[in-house]
Amino acid sequence: MKVSERYNSLAKWLHWLIALGMIYTFGIGWIMTGLVGISPTKLKYFSWHKWAGVTILVLALVRILWHLARPPRPLPASVTGLQRLLSQLMHQLLYLATLLVPATGYLYSLAAGYPIVYLGLIELPVFFGRSPAWAEPLRLAHAWSSYAMAAAVLGHAAAALLHQFYYRDGVLADMLPYRIGHPLAEKEGTS
Repeated sequence: MKVSERYNSLAKWLHWLIALGMIYTFGIGWIMTGLVGISPTKLKYFSWHKWAGVTILVLALVRILWHLARPPRPLPASVTGLQRLLSQLMHQLLYLATLLVPATGYLYSLAAGYPIVYLGLIELPVFFGRSPAWAEPLRLAHAWSSYAMAAAVLGHAAAALLHQFYYRDGVLADMLPYRIGHPLAEKEGTS
């Protein structure tokens, strides 16, 4: 098996769409929370942030279901047992974060009294009304889970780069949306 065939195209597209969505959502969240007062610009950023979060949540659910239905092939034999364990833990943490961060944001928005109208067109369910007692704990849960997710994403990216440039085992190439050569694929041939 070629290592570059470890993930199929849908898994790769979902991975990169979610990754770009996370970067965008974290960035716009950072900007909007730094703006003082209420302004049309700030409200627009909040809407974009929420819409991106809902999109990430939906993509994450699809990705998780796809992963359960079609798990990737095993990591290359060159990956050690500890690396496999860390990879599993990191992926589970990232899957959890892609669900937890948007869910806490959604619940915080409801508790703060701001229902979400996706893309300005689709009103999402309101499970409960404004709840000042829950708004602050949910805001903190959303903020801290966002920071934890950002740290996990950075760790994940660092591990991928380590595998690409230090171990040279093709693990990063497995998830790239285009084919690049790597030592293991070249050694294993076209089997």
